Amino acid sequence: MIELGIDALTEGYRSRAFSPVEVMKAVLARAAELQPVLNPLAAIDEEGALAEARGSEARWLSDAPRGVLDGVPVSVKDLMPTKNMPTRQGSRAVAPDAIPRVDAPPAARCREAGALLFAKATTSEFGNKIVTESPLNGITRNPYDRDRTSGGSSGGSAVAVATGLGPVAIATDGGGSIRIPSAWCGVVGFKPSYKRVPTFGGESPGSLSNVGPIARSVADAALLLNVMAQPFAGDWQVTPPDGRDYRHGLNDGVRGWRIAFSPDLGIATVQEDIAAAVAAAARTFAEAGAIVEETEVPPLAGYVESRLHSIQWMVNLAQLLKQFTPEQRALIDPDTVELARIGSELPASVLADALAAREKLGREMHAFFADHDLLISPTFHVEAPPVPGLPVELREAPRFTSWCNQTMQPAASVPCGLTRSGLPIGLQIVGRRYDDARVLRAAAAYEVARGAFPGPT
Repeated sequence: MIELGIDALTEGYRSRAFSPVEVMKAVLARAAELQPVLNPLAAIDEEGALAEARGSEARWLSDAPRGVLDGVPVSVKDLMPTKNMPTRQGSRAVAPDAIPRVDAPPAARCREAGALLFAKATTSEFGNKIVTESPLNGITRNPYDRDRTSGGSSGGSAVAVATGLGPVAIATDGGGSIRIPSAWCGVVGFKPSYKRVPTFGGESPGSLSNVGPIARSVADAALLLNVMAQPFAGDWQVTPPDGRDYRHGLNDGVRGWRIAFSPDLGIATVQEDIAAAVAAAARTFAEAGAIVEETEVPPLAGYVESRLHSIQWMVNLAQLLKQFTPEQRALIDPDTVELARIGSELPASVLADALAAREKLGREMHAFFADHDLLISPTFHVEAPPVPGLPVELREAPRFTSWCNQTMQPAASVPCGLTRSGLPIGLQIVGRRYDDARVLRAAAAYEVARGAFPGPT
């Protein structure tokens, strides 16, 4: 049961083949088995989950489900407030009794649709790293190779989905935090256009962070987006809902679409087997009728050297850590504290230059997409590195993903092969701002053409 997607689960409930209680018990048993090995979850609300499952079971027996997620187990990244469960953001500086009284809007919308929010998924501290390791929760490991990282900062979410702890998870992405762990764990991750999904006030400031789904299929990612992309009066920046069903037309293909393909975006040397897998994916789109053109992406020239993302991120971290006392700061990862220190000491002119560069990048990428419907590339240029730690050369803003946060564009990562080491490879698909539906449709077209992807063993 735990390997089923949303539609299969709800159909099973409808037909009485199995019940939400049975599924929730199976997920909890699987979590107990995997937690000591992979460490995907920061907290589990077993009692609350089973109580909610019993309520869902009663609704299905009465043929009155609450919504499209009724009885579906869903984990929530530990950066996001979730009522009745601690939200510690991967940090010892946040007290164990930090238990919100209300859900953040995305979690609330899922609960209203009947989802069983059973656990908080691990994250790097304050979502600061592209590996999921924190002083509070330790290392979250890759389900394909336990000696490798899951990626981050939504590593727990990606591992949970990959291993059957719910078909979907609610995650966040401030520079690649949905897409990188999805790529390295062999699942689908989608960063919507900025503020397509209302946020919750506790995410990284600076208009970089996005809430989005991680799932085992594009259809399930689209359905979770449907649920989360609902009005919320408390978020003054939220994109007005377009009333779209993101599963509508999902399987209509890409014939005639103009797709730009960049093997390396001009900003990194790509591991050979990753480059080959992404090139094969580009050919798949051409075979599906798209007009695929291998091209350079001129607006990204100089992106890495500009440190555009890193500057904003460090300043944002400095603002975030100001809320903590010296005693609390002593409990925080020294790497995070050091980045915040640098951010606090940057001259205002440096931040102003970074913001001006961001404006220029957004304008130029907008012009680039006037001639292209989509841009495809690797999600990351190397395979998941070993744990613990992170190689020095990767301790920077993620090159292939962070620019999309700067320009506020929708971007998906879809599994497109395995490296020679047997580790998953991600294909990144980027669309125009607000053209989330096109990105999802392209991801679905590739998913169908690719066929089933091998899960972890």
